[in-house]
Amino acid sequence: MSKKVIVITGASSGIGEATAKLLASQGNQLVLGARREARLQEITQAIENAGGEATYAVTDVTDLDSVKQLAKKAVDAYGRIDVWMNNAGLMPQSVLAEGKVTDWNRMIDVNEKGVLYGINAALGIMREQQSGHFINTSSIAGHIVGPGSAVYSATKQAVLAISEGLRQEEAQAGSNIRVTVVSPGAIATELTNSITDEEVKKGTEQFYDLFAISPERVAESIAFAINAPADASINEIIIRPSKQVM
Repeated sequence: MSKKVIVITGASSGIGEATAKLLASQGNQLVLGARREARLQEITQAIENAGGEATYAVTDVTDLDSVKQLAKKAVDAYGRIDVWMNNAGLMPQSVLAEGKVTDWNRMIDVNEKGVLYGINAALGIMREQQSGHFINTSSIAGHIVGPGSAVYSATKQAVLAISEGLRQEEAQAGSNIRVTVVSPGAIATELTNSITDEEVKKGTEQFYDLFAISPERVAESIAFAINAPADASINEIIIRPSKQVM
């Protein structure tokens, strides 16, 4: 395994934090993006205390300029971008009849546009390098729709479509840019905190209490995809708790 420069959005907790720490422990150089600077500082310090390399930039994935500044931070610090992980996401689920339009717009802006902005910020850099790897976080909800998850599932299905389109385009271009989309099931993260419907939140939290597994399990699968030989592209990972049915 060679040292890689890896950018992660949504890096201040959960899957992003776990993945950053694991990849740093493998000798990679991490560039962390999220809105909460105090958390970014803590995680960067923890990585450095463990002998790893990391830096960060406060990043709002709904702002293209902010995302481009994160890419610039990576290039300025380490000279390149080998992996870009679009991981920022939120899940304010509710039934459509409640008309929570503000929540719908937030999900579209973060879950869908945030991925597109990350691709826009890093793709040109990777094409110039003639190598790179995008990791896009979708969800099991991108494969299965249930009551209350219509808009969330739609944004996560969009991540699947965007990722597959990007994969085909870069394979056709011969750019040596790989694409992996990760679809987690119930993972013990802060994701349920974004649910604004109290009934939906209560039911989801009960489900997660029963079934959720550690974000480190997802981090391990992401590391596997990143560390695969350059001529092999692991395009999709679905990872659920062993006890989770749907």
